[in-house]
This record gives sequence, C-alpha cells and structure tokens, in this order.
Amino acid sequence: MTPILSPELPGAPSELRARITAAYHRDEAEHLAELLEQARLPADQQARVQATAEALVGRTRIRAADPGMVEAFMRQYDLSSEEGVLLMCVAEALLRIPDRATADKLIRDKLGDADWDRHMGQSSSVLVNASTWGLMLTGRMVNLAEETRRNAIGAFRRLVGRAGEPAIRLAVRQAMKIMGHQFVMGRTIAEALERSRKGEQAKYLYSFDMLGEAAFTQADADRYFRAYRDAIGAIGAGGPFPDVFAAPSISVKLSALHPRYELAKRARVQAELTPRVLELARLAKSHGIGFTIDAEESERLELSLDVIAGAFADPTLDGWEGYGLAVQAYQKRAPFVIDFLADLARKTGRRMPMRLVKGAYWDSEVKKAQAEGYHGYPVFTRKANTDVSYLACARRMLAASDAIYPMFATHNAQTIAAIHHYAAGARFEFQKLHGMGDDLYAEVIPADRLGVPCRVYAPVGSHEDLLPYLVRRLLENGANSSFVNRITDESLPAAELVADPVATVAGYASKPHTRIPLPRDLYQAAGEDRTNSMGANLANDDTLATLARDINAALKPVSATPLVPGASASGAPVAVSNPADRRERVGEYLPADAAMVDKAIANAVAAQPGWDAMPAASRALVLEHAANLMEQRLPQYIAICVKEAGKSLAASVAEVREAVDFLRYYAMQARKLLAQPEKLPGPTGESNELWLHGRGVFVCISPWNFPLAIYIGQVAAALAAGNSVLAKPAEQTTLTAFLATQLLHEAGVPKDVLQLLPGDGATVGAALTRDPRVAGVCFTGSTETAWAINRALAARNAPIATLIAETGGQNALIADSSALPEQLVKDAMTSAFDSAGQRCSAARVLFVQADIADKVIGMLAGAMDELTVGDPALLSTDVGPVIDEDARKVLADHAARMDKEARLIKEVKLPASAEHGCFFAPRAYELNSLSQLTREVFGPVLHVIRYQADQLDQVLADINATGYGLTLGIHSRIDATVEKIARTVRVGNCYVNRNQVGAVVGVQPFGGEGLSGTGPKAGGPHYLLRFVSERTLTVNTTAAGGNASLLTLDD
Repeated sequence: MTPILSPELPGAPSELRARITAAYHRDEAEHLAELLEQARLPADQQARVQATAEALVGRTRIRAADPGMVEAFMRQYDLSSEEGVLLMCVAEALLRIPDRATADKLIRDKLGDADWDRHMGQSSSVLVNASTWGLMLTGRMVNLAEETRRNAIGAFRRLVGRAGEPAIRLAVRQAMKIMGHQFVMGRTIAEALERSRKGEQAKYLYSFDMLGEAAFTQADADRYFRAYRDAIGAIGAGGPFPDVFAAPSISVKLSALHPRYELAKRARVQAELTPRVLELARLAKSHGIGFTIDAEESERLELSLDVIAGAFADPTLDGWEGYGLAVQAYQKRAPFVIDFLADLARKTGRRMPMRLVKGAYWDSEVKKAQAEGYHGYPVFTRKANTDVSYLACARRMLAASDAIYPMFATHNAQTIAAIHHYAAGARFEFQKLHGMGDDLYAEVIPADRLGVPCRVYAPVGSHEDLLPYLVRRLLENGANSSFVNRITDESLPAAELVADPVATVAGYASKPHTRIPLPRDLYQAAGEDRTNSMGANLANDDTLATLARDINAALKPVSATPLVPGASASGAPVAVSNPADRRERVGEYLPADAAMVDKAIANAVAAQPGWDAMPAASRALVLEHAANLMEQRLPQYIAICVKEAGKSLAASVAEVREAVDFLRYYAMQARKLLAQPEKLPGPTGESNELWLHGRGVFVCISPWNFPLAIYIGQVAAALAAGNSVLAKPAEQTTLTAFLATQLLHEAGVPKDVLQLLPGDGATVGAALTRDPRVAGVCFTGSTETAWAINRALAARNAPIATLIAETGGQNALIADSSALPEQLVKDAMTSAFDSAGQRCSAARVLFVQADIADKVIGMLAGAMDELTVGDPALLSTDVGPVIDEDARKVLADHAARMDKEARLIKEVKLPASAEHGCFFAPRAYELNSLSQLTREVFGPVLHVIRYQADQLDQVLADINATGYGLTLGIHSRIDATVEKIARTVRVGNCYVNRNQVGAVVGVQPFGGEGLSGTGPKAGGPHYLLRFVSERTLTVNTTAAGGNASLLTLDD
C-alpha cells in the first residue's frame, strides 16, 4: 500500500533545530529549573534592580493622573466614570456590526429589552472589559459599584432617561472614535506617520503594524501584500536615517500574506510565501528601514522559522541589519529559538534584530492543548513563569549581541529595571504598544533617567480591523494580573508590584498552575473518574515522524471473518479497496450467512446472564483496559481509518480519540449507575432498592462514516450495561470493525459476549432485527433504515424491544449581521466540508442575513479556492473521497439538479490524481428557499440562503418544518438573538459562534430529535439507561421478629 504521511515530511533537522521541536510540550517544572538559574542575579545586584523598579513605579504614579482626551468626552456627555465605562463596553460590541438596524438591536439588547434578572450575580458579557475601560477613561481603577454590575441595565436606563436615546447613540459612536484613537496610531499609514512626528510622540521610534486578521483568500493576501509594500514606501520616504536601528520599521504578519499559512501546507507555503517575504525585505532594505516579522500561534512557529530563515539567508540582503522577528517568551521553545537564530545570523554574516515579547494568545493556546489532547502545553501556565522565561531569554539575547540586536517589548517596571541591569551599557531598545505605558516610558527614555530608546508598536487601520486587535489588548490590560492594570492601583505597594519573579517562582510548591490541569487530567480535575484521550500534535515534526513510522509499519492487508464461536464462514470473500484509489487493495472480508446469524444469537442468549452477573466495576475495568490498548495503538487505527474509510489524518486521530473516550465514559457511567443499587425511601421496617441489569441480547448496527468511534460507542454502552452484543458494521468499513472487535476480545470481553457479523443489511441486518430473541437494537444511519428496523421489531410476537436510533439531519447554520464574517466562513467551511461532508452533524444550509450576504458569499468562494481535494493519506489534503460510487452518484445527481435550479457559488477543482477514486468536488450553491431541498445531501455541498433581518421568525419556522432536529449553528453577538433561536429551533445539539461538528463524549452528548433520532444522546449521562432493565427489591426487615432499629431509638 502507498505510504501514509511520510511523503510530505522534511529531512532530518539540524541539532539546533531539533532542540526547538523537542521542547514543544516540555515538562514545565523541569524547564523552569534551568530558566531560574539563567535568570537569577546575585543578591546585591537584585537589590539594585528592585530599587530601580520601585523608583520607576513611584514616578509613574505621579504622572498617571491626567487622562486628557477621555475626560473631555465625559464632560461633554455629563457622564460619571461608571457611565463612561458602560458606554465604552457597548461601543466595543458595536464595532462588529455593519448595518444600522442590527446596531440598534444590539444597543437595545444591552440597554433595554434583555432578560437581565437572569444575570443576577453574574457580570453581563458586555461588561467583560469594564475594568480596562475604567483604567483608560480615568487613569485609575474604576471598580463598577456592585449595584451597577448586578443591574447594568438599570444604570443604562437611568442614563438613557437622563440624556435620551439619540444622545446615547451619539455618545457610543464618539466612544468608538476614542477607542480607535487610544489604541490605533492612524486610519492610514500617512495619518499614522504624521501623528508619530507630533509633540510627545516624536520622542519615540516606531514600528508600524498594518491591522487586519489573517488572509482567508488569495485576494486578501494580495491586498495585504500591497498594503505592506505601500507602507514600506511611505515610511521610507521620511529618510534617510542615521542607521537602521534608529529608523522606523514595519511589522509584518505572515498569516496576512498567505491564505493557508499552516504546517499541513508546508511545501506550498515555502514555495509561495518565502519569495513574498524576500520581496518586502528587499524593499525595506532599499529604504533603509527595519522589517520585523510578528510571532503568531505556537503551531505556526517552526513553519515561520523555515520561511524567515529561507528569506534571511538570501545574499541580496547582505549589508543590511534590519530583517528581524519577534520571539514569544511564554513558549517553552523560546530559548532554543534564540540559539537557532543566533547561529543563522552568524552563518549569514549579519545581525538579526529580535523583539522579545511575552505572547498574546495564551488563553487560546491552553484551550487548544486541552481540546486536542496534547501531552502538555506549549506555553507556561503561570504568568510569573513567563516572566522568568522572559528574563532568561533576555540574558540569552544580550549574550549573543554579536548576532542579535536585542529589542524588549514590555510594560513591566521590574522587567525594564532587570534588563537595563543585564545590558550593562550595551546597545538595545525597549518597545511598547501604542496607547499603553506612556507614563512609565516617560521615566525610561530621558538621558537623566535610564537613557534607553523606546520603539512604539503602532497599529494602523480602520474601525473594522481594530476589533480583534483591541480585544486582545483589552484582555491583556484588563487581566487582574496585568502590570498596566495594577501600576495605577495606589493601594498596592510598589515593592509588591515589582516583586522579583525569580523569587516568586522559586517559592511555588508546584511550578505549573495548580488550577490548570494537564490535558490528560482535564476531566479528573472536574471531578470525573476518567482520563482524557490523548491526541497527536500534527504541527510537531517529532510527532509526525514517529506517527509516520508507526502508521506505515502497521500498513498491511486485513483479512476479516465473522467472529462467532462454534461457526465458520464459507463463501466467497469480498474485496475491500481504498476509496481514494480503487486500484489499491486494503483487504477482504467473509460475510456471515443465515446459519451463522442463528448460531451467534444462540451464543449471545447463553452468554448474557454470566456477563450481566459480573460486577459492573469489573466490566468497567475491561472497557478501560480496551481504551488504554487503543490509545497505545493509535497509529494502527489511523492507518485503517485512512485506507478503508478515506478519512483525513486529523479526522482519523479524532476518530480514535472519540472511541477511547466512549470506552472510558461508559466504564465510568457503569460504575456510577450499575455498581450498587439505588436506595429508595419508605416506611420504617422495610428496605427498598432499585437495581439495574442488562436487557439481554443487543444488536448494534453501525455506519461507515465513523467506523471506529460509533461502532465502539454502541458496543461499549451495551457491554457496560450487562448485555451481550451482536455487532453488524456497515459493509464499507468491515475491516475497521474487525480490528476493533479483536481488541475488545484481547482486553477481556468474552468472545461469545461480543460477536461480529459482517455482511449486507438485507441478509444479516434483517435476520437479526426480526429474531424474537433480540432485546434491543442500537442503530446509526438513515431515517429510512431506522423506519424499516422499527417495523421489523414491531412485527415480532416477542417482548417489545428497545430501539435506539440516531439518524440524519437537515442541519442549518444561521448568521445575523453581527457575526464576524471571517469566523463565520471558517466555521461554515469546517462544518460543511470536513470529512467530505460525511458527518451526521455537517452543516447543509447556511442562512445569512442579507446585509452581510455578499461579503460572506465572496469570502466563501475565495476560501473554497484554497481547498485541496485528494489523497487523505497526505497531511496537505483538506477534503478526501466520498465512501463509494453509490454515494458519489447520489451527489452527482443532486449537483445536476442544483445546476439547473440554484446559483453555483463555487465548485472546487478536482486534481487529475482523483480519477481512480470516489471523489466529488465540494460545491456551494445559493438557493431561494429551503423547500428546494427535499432530503439530506450527505456530502460536501453547502447551500446558502439569504434572509432579511425581519424574516428570522420565518427562517426558524422553515427549519422546524423539515422535521429534522440534529445540529444547529448560530453566529451572532446579540445575546437576545442567540437565546431566541436556541429556544425556538428543536435540535439536539446547538453550537454558538463556533463550528457545529466534532461533538466530544461527555462534553457535548450527541443525538437529535424528531426525524433525527430517538435519543437519549450518545456520550451523555442518560444513554446507558436505555440499555438496562430495572428491578426493585423490597424486604420486610421486621419479619424475623420486630423492628430493632425503631425499638432501640433513644429519647
């Protein structure tokens, strides 16, 4: 078989580069032991640093009493500082919204009609950044009064009552202008340059940053590239400059210059992005200005080093020392990145400017590591640990000053004092963000103070581009631990504010944060008796190399047979081929026949009582053992998911994790629900207990789209509850089910308690569902098949069987005009096209408010141009094949109808290599109405429908009228709209401001209602109860001669 993953992996790295990768998830305590040594100063020197830092704070506090511009705003509108904060909070939310009607709706949502009583005791979402606005408005902490926080709406209403709604709207718009002025240097580069030369601003050096989020389409990337080129020309026009370190510079984001700047697209990024970076660098060189590449998310770090190093080493840049980058101290890899870059600079023969920053994505880095099941965090879990790392990295940079020009971005007086001491007169600069730390740096720059230059990181852009930047800045400033926040708090002694982080961290009993558990311990920290499944970091080259080796070692044809003790299969084997290339044989299986089905049922009936009698805790141990085995053999199961089911590498990792989670979750539930009886109340002299038992023989019929996860989920639940199981997997993915069944047997499930019956629905499925000895059926698949099973069970003159069915959906995603278009399109693409659209939860219909529809549809078309359809064995593939030729034909027929009845937004091109597989090109169509879709389209097709803001009720009614109720996505920043939609649409799983696929076991229990299934939800707390029967036991405890417990009561 053709190899998986390995064709796209790079060659062996250099030693310095390998050290970077090895430190990705390094143990935090072990890492800090080294950093503490590197950052520690002798006691007498540390005392001098502390004295300098305390003096800085004292002088800064004297200066910080004049917020100027904002006070004028407060006077103009006759606002108290509390009211000013409230208006700023609304203004911040309003920056997101293009149309007037939705903006006014947001003002009403925050100022008028919302159900505020529900928020009693909680801070409303609009007040999240209140402390920061207080700081900005008044130059001191404004803690909103308890009454205001509790009843913000009352405070707003009083304000509206006093000033009138039009005046408040005006004030909110004015507040938006102030926010822009405070945090953004100018709307255009010309405006920013002009402002940088005036008054107090002229004391600083500048690095201009063109605002805007990552490029989503090639058109975005081209636009940002032109903006950078124009800005370099405009900045350079102010020259000549004495030297490049005294010249202004430009900050560049690599994610703005390429629509697919991610490790999975390594070859493409290096081929397309490196030349663009080099072109901009040459332009900056020709103007004699600096050029700094910003740091972004941790998963992009090593890809950025490839691009940066590729362009830096170009000989056309010789003689210019302006090409630099930012390094994030909160990443554990930072010290090794500095070593690697210093070595590169020495080999190239010119210095590299390096900006050391703390890092701005901390919360999302922690969340991602937990969600993806990484072995550790790429970042430190305590702020003080990052401070220690910053100091250690600063010393490393200063020690390499032959290769590095050091630049230190900080607003922390302790850090400033420590670095000033470390430098001992060597040339370097400080950096700060525009709009922050002015008072502090007024005490740093002058020759009679510390005499060190400071460069301002100055954002340039419009209101629309401001928001994502602004929110990051606010989160940093407003955090209770933020130095910017605390420096103005007079009640905090200066010595405490600038405490030495080395001493602080050395004093921690636990170096990692005790309230941020490792990803593996996530659920245990929440009080659950189970371990989080471990994933694989597909942005880590060490992980990729190990995975590639182990996956390819596991690649061999699988020969599957029915697993039925006492029976052997006869007949012709069925060949199994790879849906991405039908010429490649994956294995074969022998189907079961009618006699074998009968034998299997007899085995299951005989074996079930013994399995049910085993203690629930013992059954749970078997399932947990299976989970551990599966986690250890992740590569083997990835291999079969890719080759038999056509799943991408990322989807295959997620599939194995979900199966592992199901095993552990149902083991935990069995212990909780079945291990001991529930004691019930009653009269004295009597005991009453409720016991749960297995129902008998369960048939589990699983689908091909989650051949491991759903198969294991159904089987594990039935086994945990004490049933014997007859498993009938989808014909298309029999081999995956065979390997999973063998693993469960190896873990300790008796072979007659779990039996595998491969074959088609007409032979095996029908024989199982009509047999009177079957106590229940668990099914995932089409609504039509669920109806057929229901009829078969009802036709038996036998005990009434349980049917648990999870079926299809006509899943919608609704976006109003307050949605962020980039986030919306990204989530719609994932929801519609991930797994080639072959998920029960996939988005089929996007309803988008007309006010933003053109923009969203344009972005969607551009983003679809960037999709790669192809072999799922390659990391660079976005969309793999559909499962078989029948599935492809259904989709092709639908597309032919849509081509006549709808407007094609985009059809992705299929590569020539797709001709031997079952590929269907992803498409998006614009429809006039939902009635044009009569059934679920199970594949990569997204249908877009525009709606007017006043038609939302009709949209919700149309969705409910389909009768399906599986998943729903909502994109809106208006709480009242979200609540209304979530309350009205009858669906099992509703997702707000994120994608709508990838439900996590025990976190988002999965399953629908109406035509989408019977419930209860898989991976939820009530699921196991559908697999059990209940028995009560009542004992008269006085029958043996009186009620001892009553008779012996004391007075």
